[in-house]
Amino acid sequence: MEERHLKISIAHLYPKLLNLYGDIGNIITLKKRCEWRGIEVEFEEINIGDSIKEHDIYFIGGGQDKQQEEVAGELYKQKSFLTDERDKNAVFLGICGGYQLFGHYYQPHNKEKLNGISLMDSYTVAGDKRFIGNVTANIDFLTPNTLVGFENHSGLTYLQGETKPLAHIVVGNGNNGKDKTEGARYKNVFGTYLHGSFLPKNPHFADYMIELALEKRYGEKIPLAQLDDTIELSTHNSLVGKSY
Repeated sequence: MEERHLKISIAHLYPKLLNLYGDIGNIITLKKRCEWRGIEVEFEEINIGDSIKEHDIYFIGGGQDKQQEEVAGELYKQKSFLTDERDKNAVFLGICGGYQLFGHYYQPHNKEKLNGISLMDSYTVAGDKRFIGNVTANIDFLTPNTLVGFENHSGLTYLQGETKPLAHIVVGNGNNGKDKTEGARYKNVFGTYLHGSFLPKNPHFADYMIELALEKRYGEKIPLAQLDDTIELSTHNSLVGKSY
């Protein structure tokens, strides 16, 4: 199958409310890395009140508690549809607050619990300390085998069952500051606390998402054409092992 005939679709969930620390850069990265290879991208923004149609990739960013509260109820209305999409191997990426809503719930301080959509077997509770700074984490299924980014969160996320850590902390705090895990994965659902934006600094992970999305759409593994990632990987490598 020639790459110029390939296509994927991307949905950006609630960007007007959840878009901290340049999270939109993740969407730009996915789109550009497809376009540079001649892969057509169909893109849709989903905002409050919109219905969601089937896509290959779903992205949701981070936000403050107030914005997270506004999104939580709306996202919960889509729980059944998004669960079905997960089970059809659609690719999901949630950053920080969006990541928390992929789990069963987020319990803020002195407020009502926010129900998540249980795409992952995880839960989050508000902690007393804020984790702020650069993160380096080891990931065992990609090359380079590191992820870098910037965390800024007080939520403590715990993983259960078949939901496994995305990576393991070298520098930083990650999911909860205790178990040395960062992010989570279940099927093709990924969550992480890494902002900054995440995908521009980790082009190998962006390509992995694109590969999974193509496999979901076409039912076969389709190798991607190589790009010149000299600048991207130089940026990535300059941040490995750097604390805040």
